[in-house]
Amino acid sequence: MALFGIGNKKGNGGMMNVIRCDEPEYLVWKWRPSGEANTTTRENAIRWGSSLRVKDGEVAVFVYKQKDGSMQDFIEGPFDETIKTANFPVLSSIIGLAYGGDTPFQAEVYFINLAGVVQIKFGVPYFDVYDPRFLDFGVPMSVRGTLTFNIVDYKDFIKKHRLINFSLEDLNTQIKDAVVKRVKSIVANAPTDYQIPVLQIERRIADISDIILEKVKADLADDFGIAVKRFDVATIDVDKESDGYTELRRVTAAQQEKTITAQTDISIQNLQDTQRINAQNMEETLRIQREEAQRAQRLQTETNFMGAHALDQQTEVMRTGMQSLGSMTNMGGGGGMNPAGMMTGMMMGGALGGQMAGMMNQMGGTMQQAMNTPPPAPTSQYYVAVNGQQSGPYSVAQLQQYAAAGQFTPQSMVWKQGMAAWDMASNVAELAAIFAPATPPVPPVPPAF
Repeated sequence: MALFGIGNKKGNGGMMNVIRCDEPEYLVWKWRPSGEANTTTRENAIRWGSSLRVKDGEVAVFVYKQKDGSMQDFIEGPFDETIKTANFPVLSSIIGLAYGGDTPFQAEVYFINLAGVVQIKFGVPYFDVYDPRFLDFGVPMSVRGTLTFNIVDYKDFIKKHRLINFSLEDLNTQIKDAVVKRVKSIVANAPTDYQIPVLQIERRIADISDIILEKVKADLADDFGIAVKRFDVATIDVDKESDGYTELRRVTAAQQEKTITAQTDISIQNLQDTQRINAQNMEETLRIQREEAQRAQRLQTETNFMGAHALDQQTEVMRTGMQSLGSMTNMGGGGGMNPAGMMTGMMMGGALGGQMAGMMNQMGGTMQQAMNTPPPAPTSQYYVAVNGQQSGPYSVAQLQQYAAAGQFTPQSMVWKQGMAAWDMASNVAELAAIFAPATPPVPPVPPAF
């Protein structure tokens, strides 16, 4: 892209009526009606009443040289009008009444391309990058890429550059130096600042490009007044034949192997601890259930004993009552009949007889119930292998509870009297039903239409 195009075609002098830029590609272009730069004041002599044409995406900068400094007018495109004080505010204060008619005035005119972009390639020669864990092994690497920028804030750009001496080549050189400095700093510190391993840095080009872009964008805007459009790291070339790279791979591989071994050992230990804890929990659960069953059995036995004891007590009371009845019938001296005693005896005898009948009926009912109740069906008792140890025996109901808690699975090994050898629970017909899926709920009856 050309930086300056000089409009010194034949006839382009102070008498020209049109100020415009016809360059197809440029970043900054100075309009000169005639002569060489800075030779005479005629190159900046602009006839009053000339027209100005600024295309869309351009801005024309008029710089008026005065003894007390420079003043500027900015005309953004699209613009195509005659130069006059109505559209040039600064011009009106400079020209005054003395510059009417055809008298030329002095001003430098620059066109700045706001729509075009500039692309420069950069390269960072080999430098060492260190893994923070192994600072003895520096790995040489280089970086290449492309920077794309344009001008957005032209007023800020003009403040940072002298347009009369502006050179795109000089700007490119300055930008390259700034970019190389920033890229080298970020890549060299990527393992420490961004946790990017040295041996994996080639695969993280996209991440590194994004990191550099944010830094470079701020740097170039502050220092040069340009807007970075794109920043692309094309390659990070690692010197894999260097001693540093070879040694770093060796120590990293050894450390990784140790890490994997340690992690595997920890995983195995955790698995063993989990199995041991599960087995202890299962044994504790079974112990508690056995104790609860034994306690319930003792309570039932005690209840039966209490019933028998109560019956004995009632029998003793009736026996004593019968003895008292006999004594009452003999009341009265001389062995004669005692009517009052006989009446009392008859009353007590009726009461005792009723109580005896009730007791006999209750005992008969209990005996009849006991005779009508079938003996309990024999239950299967299974032993379960837990961590190579025999545990049990357990009933099918107990195993069903353990299965619901996840402690008894189809792969659990079981054995009971009559089995030839230990076998998986899923192969035992009586136990296979424990693991059968639950019957789904009955679907609702659809509403009648």
